[in-house]
Amino acid sequence: MRAYLSSSIAVTCAAVLTLPLTLATPAVSQSLGPPAASTGVEPELAGSTQSLPLGPLGGGERALGGAATGAAQGLTRRDVRPFSLVGVVWDDARRELHGTVEVRTRATGTGMWSDWQAVGTHNEEHGADPGTAEGASGAVRGSTAPLWVGDSDGVEIRVRPELPGQPDAEARPETYGQPDGDVRPEAYERPDGEERTAGRAAEGSELPAGMRLELVDPGPEPGAPEGRAGAATRTSAAAEAAGSAANTELAPAGATEIPALSRARTEATLAGAAAAKPYIGPRPKIITRKGWGADEKLRERGFVYTKSVKAAFVHHTVTGNRYTCKQAPSILRSIYRYHVKSSGWRDFGYNFAVDKCGNIYEGRAGGVAKAVLGAHTRGFNTNSMGIAVLGTYGSASPPAAVVTAVARLTAWKLGLYGVNPKGTTYLVSGGGNRYKKGKKVKFNTISGHRDGFATECPGKRLYSKLGTARTTSAKYQGRR
Repeated sequence: MRAYLSSSIAVTCAAVLTLPLTLATPAVSQSLGPPAASTGVEPELAGSTQSLPLGPLGGGERALGGAATGAAQGLTRRDVRPFSLVGVVWDDARRELHGTVEVRTRATGTGMWSDWQAVGTHNEEHGADPGTAEGASGAVRGSTAPLWVGDSDGVEIRVRPELPGQPDAEARPETYGQPDGDVRPEAYERPDGEERTAGRAAEGSELPAGMRLELVDPGPEPGAPEGRAGAATRTSAAAEAAGSAANTELAPAGATEIPALSRARTEATLAGAAAAKPYIGPRPKIITRKGWGADEKLRERGFVYTKSVKAAFVHHTVTGNRYTCKQAPSILRSIYRYHVKSSGWRDFGYNFAVDKCGNIYEGRAGGVAKAVLGAHTRGFNTNSMGIAVLGTYGSASPPAAVVTAVARLTAWKLGLYGVNPKGTTYLVSGGGNRYKKGKKVKFNTISGHRDGFATECPGKRLYSKLGTARTTSAKYQGRR
């Protein structure tokens, strides 16, 4: 969730387990296949996306209480089909949206309109690494961060470009590095090697072409009565079976969760070289993709793996904190649909997600114990994993349950690969981030997204808790 805007929202897994390292030996092992062939008439799927083109606002925007914006674009108030999450996409993924995006929505049932809410305008620090099959697919679009708004049936949006000479809202934070001083990343570098400067040239203020408002309906909860959910279940049975099979060493096929184990039972399940790893935390309970209702027909078929998991990057989703933990599966289904259908990614971007109650969810398909290549920290997705905390933690402090969940998850997953949560490691930049392609960069093994990209993510308050997460994670592994 990129850099800073002036708004209050910063713009911002018990059968025997085989060693994950043996699951994929090449640097990037790809098991890709084209989406299932269409039969001509697609059955109605659970969930939906409304994609509405934005147009000039002109004087109409002023009438709604805004100042004259010149090239401002948006949509005036209108009735739409039910949705719960919003975002904006545009044609060219290489273009950034320099400006502000604000939406207001009408709650279903009450007819009450919300106040204007800021949408995180910069999201390019997420996504596939440059040069990978996913990143070079041609399907990727530019996109804002998604925003969870709850059940809604009306919307209004305004997008204002950054004015010439206006201070750069994306300017790098004054302080990078870990709050406890473990690792202070090197000076900021642009991918082209030039210094970043405050302010912006006039030509940088133009809005991207082809902007569309995406309104996402997550669909009914898993286990809903036969209907839309039933149709989706039948049409995605093969893809669902493949996704579930990736976790069969941990839970029966079709399981909605992978059960927690004690540290002793976790160690007892390990085989081969994995059993020789001296420090592995107890496996936490992980809600599977089936558990949160992922429609496996949406994602690309097959999985992509890397050699190892050397580090974990912690993120916040900037979707807001106005959700209940009962709504978390709906938020995940919405983000998943937004990543795939709106942004053009092959699957959910993060490897795991954590809600504010500390529940842990399987993210990108391929197996929670395996080194699945994600699309979470652009340029550093190889040999790492991404953990997304649902919410916005720039000014709001994360609940203790969140920090505990991150510690439990990393103690287990990093332990499978022999990684010390309090240690450091080197990753090679794939480019498109703070470092030139090919540069070896030193990271804490539990790092924040901002350590690899000029971004506020995972929010100041969550970032400040990563030292605690490292220490606690190491204790779960049995380290002193």
